[in-house]
Amino acid sequence: MTTLAMELRERPAPQASAADIVMAPLESAGAGTASILEILRISVNGLLANKLRSLLTMLGVIIGVAAVVALVAIGNGASASIQGQVEEIGTNVLTVSPSFGRDQGPGNATQSQSLTLADAEAIEALNLPISGIAPIFEGNGQLSAKSNDTNAQVVGTTADYATLNNLTLQAGTFIQENQSNSSVIVLGATVAEDLFGSALAALGHTVRIDGQALQVIGVLESQGGGQFGSVDDRAFVPINVAQQRLFGGRTPDGNDWRVSSVQVAATNASDLDAIQSRIEVLLRQRHDLATDGTEDDFAVQNQAEMLSTLTSITGTLTAFLAAIAGISLVVGGIGIMNIMLVSVTERTREIGLRKAVGARSRDILVQFIAEALAISLMGGLVGLALGAAIAGIATLTGQVTAVITPGAVAMAIGFAVAVGLFFGIYPAQRAGRLDPIVALRHD
Repeated sequence: MTTLAMELRERPAPQASAADIVMAPLESAGAGTASILEILRISVNGLLANKLRSLLTMLGVIIGVAAVVALVAIGNGASASIQGQVEEIGTNVLTVSPSFGRDQGPGNATQSQSLTLADAEAIEALNLPISGIAPIFEGNGQLSAKSNDTNAQVVGTTADYATLNNLTLQAGTFIQENQSNSSVIVLGATVAEDLFGSALAALGHTVRIDGQALQVIGVLESQGGGQFGSVDDRAFVPINVAQQRLFGGRTPDGNDWRVSSVQVAATNASDLDAIQSRIEVLLRQRHDLATDGTEDDFAVQNQAEMLSTLTSITGTLTAFLAAIAGISLVVGGIGIMNIMLVSVTERTREIGLRKAVGARSRDILVQFIAEALAISLMGGLVGLALGAAIAGIATLTGQVTAVITPGAVAMAIGFAVAVGLFFGIYPAQRAGRLDPIVALRHD
């Protein structure tokens, strides 16, 4: 027994292999990853540690996003306003108006002499598939009541005008077919208030225009202002009264009466082009003009085409303004890259220490990209709030109703994040490539 114990004591201990002495690597190849939550926490803490610098870095993004959101919202509002006004008249409406044509120009016949009441009657006589036709003769007049007076645009027209332009009355009636020569007048809401204080007070009273006494038979509902003027500031009389008694609408040869324009409403919008072509042929024949349209002294305006053109113009203008505003986002992105490069330099020892304890280059890369994205995203959200406030202020002015669409919000925030990502990649790559030994020795 004693001999066995002595042998065990004398027997050498087994030698450890090299594999047993060397520590196992902290991570197996391809295994393990940094916690996203931890990366976000470090990013936010880094931004909060330098609040003023972070705010100044965000400023370019804030201004850019605010400008994009506000301008797009105002542009959308303007486009919607124009579209609404055109649709109020109706996209099935044609407007025939005079234009300078053959033998017309400075020193010659005036623009309004190329279209006459007989032309409007000839259009009506074609028996086209139309739901109404309204010749119009306009002028400006001084309207006087018992104690007040005001200047307003006076529109001479017919009964169909109210239907073609979707006018509604808050009191009385519009001009009737049997009142073509009657001394009657219909007032816009603002004109009625200026002269009588209210619509009901105006009804049945007398208004004078250049000494002509006209009885108020109706007052229109208020429709507000618009790009094409407002009916609130107008007064309506029978076209014969406007031409013959108020504004002298006789043609130079004394054989007819001038009109400012003629509105024609198609029964079906699909017939609009055919109706327009037929009217153009008729007027060229009546005015003895070339059939190819090169000498036309009139213009036929298609409401549907005008709506499409105006929508295209406002859309292009809005996109152009948004692109200009987006330049500040690029400037903000350059600011982000600059600050991130400074941050890499300031945190070189931190980067070296993190790599020394096992952080990989891609962990450092993700960390700095997350910080750049955090700056751009926070700046984008603040800019979104500021842009919405600017759009709200623009709406309160009453000039336009700004419309913030989800697409505009997504575009602004998405662009802000894209800018942060684009300009944050280079500083992040630079941080990720730092040699840990060199980084730890950095002063």
